[in-house]
Amino acid sequence: MIKLVVGLGNVGKQYEKNVHNMGFIVIDEVAKKLEASFKKKECDATTAEIFVDGQKIVLAKPTTYMNNSGISVKQFMSKYKLQAEQVVIICDDIDLPQGSIRVKPNGSAGTHNGLKSIIHEINSQEFVRVRVGVGAPPEHMDLVDYVLSDLKIDDNLQKGIEKATDSVYDLIVGQPVMRVMNKYNTK
Repeated sequence: MIKLVVGLGNVGKQYEKNVHNMGFIVIDEVAKKLEASFKKKECDATTAEIFVDGQKIVLAKPTTYMNNSGISVKQFMSKYKLQAEQVVIICDDIDLPQGSIRVKPNGSAGTHNGLKSIIHEINSQEFVRVRVGVGAPPEHMDLVDYVLSDLKIDDNLQKGIEKATDSVYDLIVGQPVMRVMNKYNTK
């Protein structure tokens, strides 16, 4: 069963609507859907807690900034004695078309520095990821500038956020990863 759900992003008003904050955007929607609020601070993150079938599940937004997300995830895993398979990470993905999502039970970090940090810190690739497609940067734009630019949330991206939120919800309530993949992954 999933015990920790982490949305990746950067803290601060200036990053709030950035492409790289897709994980924060989706986890905020998940919290709304579950009527949870981010009130507590622990393990270098702001957290919300919910209970499903008597099991505590922590929703977390690391305050370590994207490139050091693994520090917070490692602290949570140690504190709550979690296996990597009990963790869901939500993040943006420039390699997916805007608005598409990809749920995977494991895998590499690709070009994502937040995922690289997590894999490095916990020494495992076996955590579930929900990647939300934000599309590639325009040809004239550097990757760093793109992921730190503000999102333009059109209908397509809004549908992706909603699908990502629903997929995380399904994982939290105990749906098997393969079923969630089959239901939500964009073909």
